[in-house]
Amino acid sequence: MWSKIASFVLKFKLPLIIITLFISIFAGYFALKVPLSYDFTKAVPESHPAYITYNAFKSKFGNDGNVLAIGIQTDSFFNLNVFNSYRKLHADLKKLNAVEAVISIPTTLGMDLFRELDFYPDSPAVKAYPFFADTIKTQAGLDSARKLFEAEGLYKGLLYNPTTKCYNIAIRINKDTLVSNARANIIANIETLGNAFGAKHNIAMHYSGLPLIRTKVATLIQGEMRTLLLVSLALSVIMLLLFFRSLSNTILSLVIVLSGVTCSLGLMYALGYKITILTALLPPLIIIIGIPNCIYFINKYHTAWLQTSNKNAALHKTIASMGIVTLMCNVTAAIGFAVFALTDSALLKEFGIVSGIAIMLVFLLSFILVPTVLAYLPTPKKWQLSYLNNKLLTKLIHTITYLVNTKPNTIIVASLLITIAAGIGLKNLKQRAFIVDELPKNNIILKDLKYFETHFKGVMPLEIIIESKNKKNSLKNPAKALPLLQKIDSLSTFLAAKSYMGKPLSIVEGMKFMMQAYNFGADSSYILPQEGSADLALIEPYLSYRKPIDSTKPKDENQGIEKIMASLVDSSKQFLRISVSMKDIGTQALPLVIDTIQNKLNLLFADTANYKTTITGSSVTFNEGSRFIISGLKESILWAFGLIAFCMLLLFKNFKILVCSLIPNILPLIITAGVMGYAGVNLKPSTVLVFSVVLGIAIDITIRFLVNYKQQLPHFNNNISSTVNATIKQTGISIIYTAIVLVAGFGVFISSGFGGTFNLGWLTALTLVVATITNLLLLPVLLNKFFKNKV
Repeated sequence: MWSKIASFVLKFKLPLIIITLFISIFAGYFALKVPLSYDFTKAVPESHPAYITYNAFKSKFGNDGNVLAIGIQTDSFFNLNVFNSYRKLHADLKKLNAVEAVISIPTTLGMDLFRELDFYPDSPAVKAYPFFADTIKTQAGLDSARKLFEAEGLYKGLLYNPTTKCYNIAIRINKDTLVSNARANIIANIETLGNAFGAKHNIAMHYSGLPLIRTKVATLIQGEMRTLLLVSLALSVIMLLLFFRSLSNTILSLVIVLSGVTCSLGLMYALGYKITILTALLPPLIIIIGIPNCIYFINKYHTAWLQTSNKNAALHKTIASMGIVTLMCNVTAAIGFAVFALTDSALLKEFGIVSGIAIMLVFLLSFILVPTVLAYLPTPKKWQLSYLNNKLLTKLIHTITYLVNTKPNTIIVASLLITIAAGIGLKNLKQRAFIVDELPKNNIILKDLKYFETHFKGVMPLEIIIESKNKKNSLKNPAKALPLLQKIDSLSTFLAAKSYMGKPLSIVEGMKFMMQAYNFGADSSYILPQEGSADLALIEPYLSYRKPIDSTKPKDENQGIEKIMASLVDSSKQFLRISVSMKDIGTQALPLVIDTIQNKLNLLFADTANYKTTITGSSVTFNEGSRFIISGLKESILWAFGLIAFCMLLLFKNFKILVCSLIPNILPLIITAGVMGYAGVNLKPSTVLVFSVVLGIAIDITIRFLVNYKQQLPHFNNNISSTVNATIKQTGISIIYTAIVLVAGFGVFISSGFGGTFNLGWLTALTLVVATITNLLLLPVLLNKFFKNKV
């Protein structure tokens, strides 16, 4: 069959070249249109309870991940000149498109929050005031206003930290903008205004919050993709020139892998996918995996040319003999990636589908273009074939053959001892990830996040929803709502005591704020009213009041109690929200924290007939997404192992050979996992990815070796030892060349600033080095041991 395919390819070589190049150019046009993804919740499947709960929360209270924070630390904040500039910054930020609200100290309000109420017209409630007048012209006037403001308990820990002299602006950005390409511009405009204020007063500016983190990370991913692509291409050029010493062969190989890149990106556009932190790795991965295809075909062509001295005969032999080998190599590599599509995570599914198809496209491109283009190129010169007799590699092959024949037991014992040592290291392997885990330690995003964690206990959202099943106990019935508010107050006190949690914000804080205002700003009055006190009667009207937000009004007119109530209490008044920002404590600690909070909730709201509690928010969905990805990747490794084993069994139709082929590829995975444990590298999405990817790539070495072994066996009268030695000699150099290319290619990822990409690079390179060694040493020993001169 492969002989007929070879004849067909060579007969229609020009039409095949034109068709493949046309398809590549057509795909390249759409490749330029693939957008960036700003959605970081796709790791969790839509059917997952955490995803459903989070969407239900957003439908009631809006997005919790659309607040950007600007922080400063200065002793001169209440200097008149600085304060008025800060007020101007607030006003300028509000004017930006897509900014829905800005909250900062200069515009904080006292009882003026309730000025739109139309009951109790003679009550002091309507005589509220802003803490800071629209224009403050004297330092004395500012100092006076400052005293009144700092006596208020609501804003401490939210807008300022009195101990460290840090001040915070909270900016809420339109959620639709945050999922569009316009988000980068709005973030840049906010930073421009903030940096201008900082430069004017020589104050360092700090920016954080999920909108900024997600936008910056997405932009970094795009830049990372370009950089890795260029470096991978440059490395490929160098390696190909060193190996083949031929500019035409180098250009041919680059055209093939670049065509593979454009086809994969065009495929993403056709499927409606976006560039994510995973799919951004595809272009350099395709180059790294595609170059060995070219090496396999060109190397075989050169070998066949030396044997036949006839171009057409050499090309025909190359296609006929290398077709099945290269096909199986690419199939197993594709399986290593495509199994991600079997998970329920949209993030992994997209990566698996595109990468699996892309690898097979690269195979087709190399299978068609390498022999057809070589048919039009001059025959190889003698000096271009000198790499086939490299003295250093020839000596290395002799050493490998010597060890296989004279030290088989030593090789087996050494493999067992290294595996046992790796198994010990496995005990140190921990499953832990952070939202900003992959950023370099010196990145400004991480530094600013640490600033907010130090002074405001973080910016990562955690949401708690209290549902009153019985309307009699909800805010619908203010006279009966005090016990509910007291429970929430107790929960808020519990949360605020945690070193990793900021000040909780709920309707309770609003009630305490009102109580303090009714009592002329006394610190001791920042409490809930007592049962039966006259104060309770004063705040009951506010609990029952809720006017819908009028979306047709300018945003300045929607600053009353209805906006605060809308963000903390749903329209039915049966769902109350406690919103708290926290540190990025990681996926290992977060479940324990959630359990602790849930236990407290169970104590406070033990009456499950009347109350239901829910913990959600972006932090929870990230934790579930990370856990789900790791779980999905573990399953994908099992799928990859099973499918690859099935392919090997189909290819060789011998169970002993199957066992021999799998052992040298399992050991590198165990050794890498052990190294991760010793090195303190956590088990997280970016590191678990290594195992399935490497399994699919490393098995290629095994396939090349075993196919050649099966082909050579009849020539040596089924003598196992002689066939193994001949196979090492015939495939060893090309296997080593290919390993060098792959290791160097993944080594490029070490230059990445992203921790995940960095780990993928060095861990994959390490695993491939070990896999090359086990396939050239352990695999031949196993063949000799298992078969003992008979098949």
